[in-house]
Amino acid sequence: MFKKLFGKGNEVKKEIEIFAPMTGEFVKLEDIPDPVFAQKMMGDGFGIKPSEGKVVSPISGVIDNVFPTKHAIGLKADNGLEILVHIGLDTVQLNGEGFETLVSSGDRVEVGDDLVTFDLDYIHQNAKSTISPVIITNINHVESHQIHDATELVRGTTQVIDVTVK
Repeated sequence: MFKKLFGKGNEVKKEIEIFAPMTGEFVKLEDIPDPVFAQKMMGDGFGIKPSEGKVVSPISGVIDNVFPTKHAIGLKADNGLEILVHIGLDTVQLNGEGFETLVSSGDRVEVGDDLVTFDLDYIHQNAKSTISPVIITNINHVESHQIHDATELVRGTTQVIDVTVK
């Protein structure tokens, strides 16, 4: 209400597209070998089995959180949608080894902007899995969402989820 009264009249779009943050193979959320993600305890989304070690922004918005262990990035769209990009499974235990973050909390990003590079071979050898979940963490903020049928994903190009926020 206050935005309408005192705002500049900039209405934030309720619709948003989530793009693939990595190039690789699409993995259904329920097929991710980790119950926290597979059972949607953190939210809904999808996974990627990456074929290269580069992560780009799946949305336009702001970097909300760069985990100190560099294994995950939280993003927030202008309409309030929150996305977590988690690189591999059980990668928090690597304490940042094999990862290089290219952004900081508070940075503004557009779809396709570089976020993180990582050593795919190192992750493969030292973590539970390279499968990387992409999660809508505030699913209660979502009115509707549709995950597209996809097989091969191209970072910053393949549209994976259409979302309408409340």
